Amino acid sequence: MEQWAREWLEGERAKGAKRLEIKNRGSKHYVYESTTHWDSVLKKRVKTSKYKGKLDPEKGFIESKGMNGFDMGPVRNVTEYGNAMLLRVAMEDLKPLLMDAFPDNWEAIYALSMIRICGNVPLKRSKVIWEKLYNPDMISANMNPGAVSKLLRTVGVDREAQDVIFRGIIDHSEQLIYDLSTMFSRSMSILQAENGYNKDKIHLPQINLALLCSADTGFPTMIKSVPGSVKDISTLVNTIKEVNIEGKTLVIDRGFFSEDIMKTLSEANIDFVLPTRRNSQYYDVRIHLTEHFLYHKRLIECGKREVDEIFIYKFEDLDLKLEETKTLFERLDMGKIDKNGLREKLKNAGTILILSSKDLPEQEMYELYKKRERVEKLFDTYKNVLDADRLYLQDDESVFGHVFISFLSLYAYCKLESMLKNAELNRKMSPMDLLLQYSKVFHLEIGDHGLISEVPKKVRDLEKKLGTHVFPTE
Repeated sequence: MEQWAREWLEGERAKGAKRLEIKNRGSKHYVYESTTHWDSVLKKRVKTSKYKGKLDPEKGFIESKGMNGFDMGPVRNVTEYGNAMLLRVAMEDLKPLLMDAFPDNWEAIYALSMIRICGNVPLKRSKVIWEKLYNPDMISANMNPGAVSKLLRTVGVDREAQDVIFRGIIDHSEQLIYDLSTMFSRSMSILQAENGYNKDKIHLPQINLALLCSADTGFPTMIKSVPGSVKDISTLVNTIKEVNIEGKTLVIDRGFFSEDIMKTLSEANIDFVLPTRRNSQYYDVRIHLTEHFLYHKRLIECGKREVDEIFIYKFEDLDLKLEETKTLFERLDMGKIDKNGLREKLKNAGTILILSSKDLPEQEMYELYKKRERVEKLFDTYKNVLDADRLYLQDDESVFGHVFISFLSLYAYCKLESMLKNAELNRKMSPMDLLLQYSKVFHLEIGDHGLISEVPKKVRDLEKKLGTHVFPTE
């Protein structure tokens, strides 16, 4: 805290202000009023901080106008307790990052992200969904449609604050996976929506989504939207410049393969795992398959060789080789390739060639490479479960905000997935199923007292396996 800010705070305390505190983000100073209240359900005191405004060395205290100037409506005395507390657990890692990055709007961002974890929730229904949830932290969030639209635009243009969140998440990962996906929009006012290449060969204006996820945790770590016409390699280079991942390992799909990408990553001190295309000249390098291992009951023969400080890993999946061989002969019989083409393609059937700056045991390298499938599952969840690609928004700023809010929801959704996996419940239910079960437990306000409804046996059993302790013990 700078001296002038400390003097202001001491002056306010001399006037009788007892609950003020100042938090810093870079050179900026933000004023909060911190209090505690007794939670009769949790049986403990809970600290809450309310944002009051910012400090300026010349103007002094600038009071926050906030985004809560609308009528918040009547207070409900019956709210959904179980799923609200579960969502709170899912968001707990993000909350301090949001408070730091978005001191003006963190409560509304927190609330909207929490709502979207529940699935396909149109923005116009956000207020209704939010009011149904128990609010243990006394979050003050305006979910009226007008306020939410303003929130999306405000958050969308603040890339610096978004990067605070991304860096806070990325710092916990040593191995990252990168990939691109697309979403489509016919809106003429969204300038990012441009014609470009996509694997589905759909000829509609599109927006590219660049996603980083952790190979260590499987959680998403960063997302950004870029114009649909921007090439994959250009997007990757710009992402590297925006987020500091020096000293980490980046796993990339074969579509990004190029000598320039390897050079760029090396110069940035970023280790890489990069599969080559099937027509790559690196297939001409002689590598003896001297090792083998089993991966998901598939026999993999392998070997590696170092060439010009780059390690070339060769893997031959014998099951995949048989499948590809059958396909090639079928294409020959159908006249789609000739015998010369058949002989050429059979040379690399079932073979995967990976270039890397890291010297690892072959099996460890293969397993790291296979983790790239995680990012595809995240895209599927992002676009389908959270319905994040329904671009009914009308401007680029709102799209930026929508993409970011949905990213936060995706992170929290993955937290619930991880909890289910650790409890060995992920084969029986999804996070949506879990939230539905927990929603059967309500919080009741009776006079000045609060209590929760009976907890069904199935929910108690789930709670015991998950170990989240969201329900008070007798």
